Amino acid sequence: MPQTPSSPPEDGEAASLYDRPSKSQVKRDMLALTDLGKQLVDLPPERLRHLPLPEALYEAIRLAQRTTSREGRRRQIHYVGKLMRDPGLDTDAIRRQLATWAHGSREETRNQHRLEALRDLLMRDDQALTELLENCEVPDVQQLRATIRAARKEERDNESLPPGGAPQRKHYRALFQALKTLNLES
Repeated sequence: MPQTPSSPPEDGEAASLYDRPSKSQVKRDMLALTDLGKQLVDLPPERLRHLPLPEALYEAIRLAQRTTSREGRRRQIHYVGKLMRDPGLDTDAIRRQLATWAHGSREETRNQHRLEALRDLLMRDDQALTELLENCEVPDVQQLRATIRAARKEERDNESLPPGGAPQRKHYRALFQALKTLNLES
């Protein structure tokens, strides 16, 4: 049946008329790449070197980092966003690496909290040291015991300080550092 201009297109024909993204979707994609470019500009240079970036994009990001003028920096960030539209650029790999760095810091924080809890437990309980020695290989057990004793003594001395006196934390911190060097299982 011939189609007149006033008759609606068939379903198959309608799909072929709209086979590309809308202008709004294209703009959202461009803005997302510009935002990703801004995240890259905000990275420290040592992290930036670990990303799979073409040389032109890397240089544009470094120039944006050095630009002090507000308007110049804004224009340079938009230029970085334009360079990021290159179809050969693997933006998914960049996003994954940024996510790894963001979540990695949470994991590091969680690990530090776990070490702090273990340090506090070692300061309170002798049995905790026995369990630690059973579960983990400690290269110098005597040194660890001496550090724990010194931290406990330091804590007792801090309790007898007059009000306003500065507590000592040297051995308390040394115990944390000693625990950080151990290969503790999560």
